[in-house]
Amino acid sequence: MTAAKPTGLARGESAQGYVADPRNDSVLVYVNGEFVRRDEARVSIFDSGFVLGDGIWEGLRLVQGRIISLDAHLDRLYEGATSIALDIGLTRDELTRAIVTTLAKNAMTDGAHVRLMVTRGVKRTVNQDPRFVIGKATVVIVAEYKTPLPEAKEKGYSLFTSTFRTTGPDQFDLRLNSHSRLNLIQALIQAIKAGADEALMLDPRGFVASCNSTNFFIVRGRELWTSTGLYSFKGITQANVTEAWRKAGNVARECDFTLAQVYSADEAFVTGTLGGVTAVTKIDGRVIGAGKAGKVTKEASDLYLKSVGAL
Repeated sequence: MTAAKPTGLARGESAQGYVADPRNDSVLVYVNGEFVRRDEARVSIFDSGFVLGDGIWEGLRLVQGRIISLDAHLDRLYEGATSIALDIGLTRDELTRAIVTTLAKNAMTDGAHVRLMVTRGVKRTVNQDPRFVIGKATVVIVAEYKTPLPEAKEKGYSLFTSTFRTTGPDQFDLRLNSHSRLNLIQALIQAIKAGADEALMLDPRGFVASCNSTNFFIVRGRELWTSTGLYSFKGITQANVTEAWRKAGNVARECDFTLAQVYSADEAFVTGTLGGVTAVTKIDGRVIGAGKAGKVTKEASDLYLKSVGAL
């Protein structure tokens, strides 16, 4: 039987979409040290994450028995926790064991995506003040089988430039992988309504920053261009792609560039934990390059996959 795609989008295909897998119906979810069926997994309505999005998270990818860039993800998680004075309550080794055990409980060895979520914990009442937290942080680990949609890889994504801008660290630091993502969700809703797959977002100065859930690259000749990260989230796959491209003797620039330079690019692609490297073939109704996944994009993807042991 052919697996059904996730539904709910009016038009376009989600950059976060994946092939449905019936094995996900019975996965066990880690909730504060216990393993429960997904339909029984619960957190309190007084939890800080539910009340105000007060928490941090990481998305991890399991490929051929190996979690890609685990140390980098944990670095980002603990850096974020420190910045918002959140005590995770587990050491790196303990948290790593919890992730590995979650995968083992579900007999997962390949093709899994893990969402690790940590909130400040349950509060005595509904308010902003972290001093009303009672008990420890809430830690949830959800592991699911997720294969990126093959048709998305074949045809590439369509982007729409949102009117919502990314923000700097003095407003909302996107380098902090926070549960609070409303401005990015608003940008995605605009893109969906415009019939696109993902929103392209500009920074406050008008330069290209990132997409709402992925990092963005353009190809000019054989150079890869991506944003500096001053006004976008710190993409680990973005960093891995850049490093792999440079190690192969190529040029990858982290620089400011404009929509005009995007529209005239030879190729474009996005990067993310789930999809790796995925071509972008249309932006704001304009065909990019030849309108299909290009040779440089394919080469960048292969180099990335080899660098993380997935090819």
